[in-house]
Amino acid sequence: MRVFAEGETVMVLLGRKRFLMRLCAGQMQHTHHGLIHHDLVIGKPPGVQGTTHLGRPYVALAPSLHDVIMSIQRISQIVYPKEIGYIFLKLNIGPGSRVVECGTGSGALTIALAHAVRPDGRVYSYEKRDDMLRVAAKNLANAGLEHMVELKERDVADGGFDERDVDALFLDVRTPWLYLDHARDALAQGGFFGAIVPTTNQVSALVEFLDERGFHDVEVCELLLRSYKPVPQRLRPTDRMVAHTGFLTFARRLADSPQPDAVGEYRAAQQPVPGDLEESAAGRGVEQS
Repeated sequence: MRVFAEGETVMVLLGRKRFLMRLCAGQMQHTHHGLIHHDLVIGKPPGVQGTTHLGRPYVALAPSLHDVIMSIQRISQIVYPKEIGYIFLKLNIGPGSRVVECGTGSGALTIALAHAVRPDGRVYSYEKRDDMLRVAAKNLANAGLEHMVELKERDVADGGFDERDVDALFLDVRTPWLYLDHARDALAQGGFFGAIVPTTNQVSALVEFLDERGFHDVEVCELLLRSYKPVPQRLRPTDRMVAHTGFLTFARRLADSPQPDAVGEYRAAQQPVPGDLEESAAGRGVEQS
């Protein structure tokens, strides 16, 4: 039977609050509803129920990836779980994937990527602000995933990416269309591209440049998430919802050396020769002049 060990992080549900707690023998967690003794959780199985010193009940669970992401320290807007799942499907992210991320921010997507590419994949995350990199590094360490990620401080618009032939690349920057040449250089032929921006005019600029920079199969979408109150007698939507957080754009990188004038050759092959026109017309009973 699995039990919680000292040093492990648990998710505590206390009233309407939920928070992460790293277990340390002899320590206590101070909350508005009383003290939680770590020793009462260490050695117990996930799902253990207890009470604070004020008698308020709590439950200790193993945190999900969703719990970890929503509990990180933030100094910037994050990519939310509702987008992350779809991003993974569209970019074909999985164990062994090599992924470049530009715009680390607080590291929410970075943590999810690192979790997904384990055990032998790699995430290369670029951020030009050192304060954000410090926060992201701390969040990755708290999640136990820092060994899966290379954090790099750089303005990619000027210096480009170090990596080549990566499986997927995702941009979370203000002007993603300025990064497309660098993205193309980093991606493998046929590789997966994605970006998130908050406004439609940014999407328009990005889509316009994608076609010019050798990308294809473009998709633009927005994801909205509405939760319901889980009360059987009065099941209804909650008063608030996670609505607009960004527009997602996806595309595929085209190969470097397509067949020369392949489209022109195809069109030429479809043009009938004069003799064929005469035979076709005669076969339909059309009078020839």
